[in-house]
Amino acid sequence: MAGGQEHSYSGGLTASVVAICLMAASCGLVYGYQVGVAGGVTQMESFLKMFFPEVLNGMKSAKHDAYCKYNNQLLTAFTSSMYIASSLSSLVASRVTRRVGRQAVMLIGGILFLIGSVINAAAVSIAMLIMGQMLLGFGVGFTTQAAPLYIAETSPARWRGAFTMGYHIFVCTGSVVATLVNYLTNPIPDWGWRISLGIAAVPASIVTVGALFVTDSPSSLVFRGKMDKARTSLQSIRGSGVNIEAEFKDMVSAVEAASRNEEGAFKRLGSKGYRACSVMMVAIPVFFQLTGMIVVFVFAPVLFRTVGFNSQKAILGSAIIYLVTLFAVVISTFVVDRFGRRFLFLVGGISMMLFQVLVSWILAEHLGKHNAVTMTRNYAVAVLVLMCLYTFSLGLSWDSLKWVILSEIHPMDTRSVGQAVSMSISFVISFVQAQVFTTLLCHLKFGIFIFFAGWVLAMTAFIAIFLPETKGVPLEAMQVVWAQHWYWRRFVVQDAKNELDSSG
Repeated sequence: MAGGQEHSYSGGLTASVVAICLMAASCGLVYGYQVGVAGGVTQMESFLKMFFPEVLNGMKSAKHDAYCKYNNQLLTAFTSSMYIASSLSSLVASRVTRRVGRQAVMLIGGILFLIGSVINAAAVSIAMLIMGQMLLGFGVGFTTQAAPLYIAETSPARWRGAFTMGYHIFVCTGSVVATLVNYLTNPIPDWGWRISLGIAAVPASIVTVGALFVTDSPSSLVFRGKMDKARTSLQSIRGSGVNIEAEFKDMVSAVEAASRNEEGAFKRLGSKGYRACSVMMVAIPVFFQLTGMIVVFVFAPVLFRTVGFNSQKAILGSAIIYLVTLFAVVISTFVVDRFGRRFLFLVGGISMMLFQVLVSWILAEHLGKHNAVTMTRNYAVAVLVLMCLYTFSLGLSWDSLKWVILSEIHPMDTRSVGQAVSMSISFVISFVQAQVFTTLLCHLKFGIFIFFAGWVLAMTAFIAIFLPETKGVPLEAMQVVWAQHWYWRRFVVQDAKNELDSSG
């Protein structure tokens, strides 16, 4: 395809494409619920009393340092164990997806979600808790590898960004529901935490049942040689009266090229022609994890307890944070295909940096002074407001766009592997951050927000320099975008010349 050629296919929004994209996006429900519920449960007194009494005792005697109330490695292992399991399963899911398709992988993920949530609710030991978390993590690894790609491959190019963000809307919705559940169950003595962890079975059942009623994506069906089913699937999601021949032909060509090189995907990601994809495959998840999102999505209740809120108000503060995130993601969904990816990345990055610096300044000036373990109410509320503004900026940019960019930058032959590597990197860093965050908070204190602000500055500059705009570009034509970029074109063009020389 020529570099300046306009790429468009027939077909618009249909009930079928909306339904299957919503089903795939619902995989984010359990992931979001588990992220939201864990942060709240880990500061519930009933939960701490049963599994971590030393933390509960330490909270009452932590007057020597307001930042060190929750510095316990076993407690953080409860949260972080999900992420290490997710990182391992996302790599396995890549190979499984190529064999059985994305729909089957989402079904497997839903079943793992269901089993893990039951074990968590019935836990009588730390070992059971971690086992349940790891099963949930395996489910997360499978679904985050398959669901965003499923959506990207089935949605029309002009609305791909919005549909892909649907996955993250469900993630945010799950977190909001989890926080509200925590708020209601926190006052229940002894077993309120069981309700919070057990309700994860509800969205897990939705994912499992929903996966039974959708077909695989056309690209995945073509990849596995099921041409008639692929054509029927594509016709169904584009509309019965739509001419799909051009799109189907390009899809088959892309998949045939991928199939010829199926076993060398990892090796090709290291070649010059794939340099842009490889760099983004690593940079996007690394940078996202270093935005400071761990503070918002995992440890917000812990942060609010640290600055002086009681348990119920800390959970309520987290609920407000998650609602702001959901609002920001919904707005981003409506504007991403109008203003583009780069604009939202840049605006969000600059805003996040500003609010992180302000939070750090308030904590430096008003927390831990004169041996006080909390700050005055007005400043604690100011921290909540600034965290909401930071969260809105994060939800508008990095928190939404990471799913979009990672699902659309790869050609078909490296798409599953590239997504798996990105998700694995993301989960490994999540594991490390979840495991060390309370220790970092204890040692860096207010400086932890300066630490994250420095990374936001670096990633905003990276986006401005190296990420081309991808809105409205069909997946089959994405290589053209890299070939037109001032920096990446040297690798794409040189690789094409090398292929011509070798074939000649």
